[in-house]
Formats: sequence, structure tokens, C-alpha cells
Amino acid sequence: MPTRSIPAKDKLTICFAHVAYQMAARFKLRNTGIEAFEVRSLDELERRIGEADVLLVSGMWRNEFIAKAPRLAFIQSISAGLDQYSRDGLRAAGIRLASAQGANERAVAEHAIALMLALARQLPQARDNQTAHKWRGMIGDITQREDELGGKTLAIIGMGRIGSRLATLAKAFDMRVIGIKRNAATGKGAADAVVAQSELRTILPEADFVALTCPLTPETEKLIDTDTLAAMRPSAYLINVARGRVVDEAALVAALEKGGIAGAAVDCVWEEPLPASSALWHARNIFITPHTAGETRRYEDNVLDLLIENLERLWRGDAELKNGVV
Repeated sequence: MPTRSIPAKDKLTICFAHVAYQMAARFKLRNTGIEAFEVRSLDELERRIGEADVLLVSGMWRNEFIAKAPRLAFIQSISAGLDQYSRDGLRAAGIRLASAQGANERAVAEHAIALMLALARQLPQARDNQTAHKWRGMIGDITQREDELGGKTLAIIGMGRIGSRLATLAKAFDMRVIGIKRNAATGKGAADAVVAQSELRTILPEADFVALTCPLTPETEKLIDTDTLAAMRPSAYLINVARGRVVDEAALVAALEKGGIAGAAVDCVWEEPLPASSALWHARNIFITPHTAGETRRYEDNVLDLLIENLERLWRGDAELKNGVV
């Protein structure tokens, strides 16, 4: 089906769909003159999606909405991840799609570094001790002390913008960095070396930290499973700022409980919000943040910059969108 045409600025209506982000308020400050409205729930989006020519959305998207959106010509995803969208379905309907890749690369890379520091410096335990009014004494057992990042080896699985930025930050901490990517021939950036994903099992035993920054694809779903966790050092830590489904959660819990790895820090899980019944809540030496790695005070404006750029391209009739996918 041919691509749907986007209306002129004075005829255009944008829908901002997110449970918390202040997209509409930040957009209004730009004085574009473009009509826009905001929805905060899935039900409200379903009711009003037929009014929108352009949609900014991430977790609220459902592919069945395609049939309910006769005007929709363009989706600017609020997130870098796009696994929730049926690209074939959008393409068949003539709806363009662009990701927010790059809008949070600094934030997510910094969050990954923060998680690594938290585990190495035992900050979760320090906070627990503070809550309990416990002053921990000095430790004679060297293996139980806080550690340093310098001199450690970091394996980064996924060397896109976030992974590449993480490599740069890690080198500032004097870490050795090995990147793992589908095409190892496309450059290593700040990493000391880059290998193909097929060599993952060979690299894992060398790593003190394994950071996931890869997209969720059929090839990366449950990439971290019982076998890959067994290949890691017992002293190593797993960091996930990618997608929850990249990790087999049952395998991770088992590895933590038996001491197969030293610990983990995860910003994303299979089911969000994380159910109260999840074994992750009680797993040994795990640090959980609620999918906030990319959520900073600058995020809305970073995404809106992408939106404005892509609207201008669509009005000019450009075939290529910034971060265009469909």
C-alpha cells in the first residue's frame, strides 16, 4: 500500500500517548501552532487514535490499533526499542515509523555505569545498612570488600549508540572493553576489541562485567540463558539495560542463588511492572531499577527534536526519516 500523506501544518493533529511523560506540555512551549492532544491510558488511546495524523507512543502501542487509525500517517516512537510494533502491519497500512534511537544514549550508558559502580561499591548493601542504622565495620576478607572498576574487563553485548557510548565511559574508568556485535567488521569505536556474537561463549569467561545494550530480536531473546550464565565467572556481574526478554529470568535467579555469578543489576524485566510474585525481588545480590535508565529531565525535548526533524522531512517529501524504520 502507498505511504499515507501527512497533512499540512495547519491541518495536522498530533497525539501524545504516555502514562507519565510531559510530551504535550513541552511541545506547547515550542509554539509550533500544530494541534495536539494527550492521552494517559490505553483505553483513552484506543478511543481517540482515530483523531491523530501523527502519534508519539511507546509502551501503549498495540498493533490492533492500525485498523482503528484511518488518519494515522506517522508514528514517532518515544523509545529506541521497536519490538512492540508490527513493521509488516504498518508497512501494509502505509504508516511510517521512526525510533527514538539516540535520544537516550547518554542517559542509558550513564545508568549502566551507575549500576556497575553500585555493584562494585556495594551501594545497595550500604543503603540497607543505613536503613537498619547499622555501621558496617572494616572487612578482613579481601573477597568481601568493595571493588574498583579500573583494570576490570567489560563485555558489551550490542555496540549500537548506547553500547558505543558505554564503551567510551568505561575506558574513562580504565576498564578493558570487548564489544560483541552481529557484524564485528563495522568498527570497534572506543572498545579495545570487537568480536562477533557467535564468539560470545568464548568471551564471557574473560569478563568481570557483562552489559546488555542490544535490541530485542529473535536472535537475542533469551540470549542470556543457563549456558551463557554458566560460562561467566563466579565473580562476574550481569548488567541489563536492554530488554527484559534478552535474559532468561529463571536461569538468572538460579545462577544468583547458587553463586554461579556474583550479582546482577537489571533495569528491565519480562513483565513490567514487576509482579510481586516474581522471584527476582528476593534473588541473591540483585539490584533492580524500574526501567528508568533513559528517563531524564531532558528526555521529552530530545524526542521532540526528533519529531520536528521528521515532520520537516515528511513535509518536504523526503524518502528517508531520521531513525526511520518503516
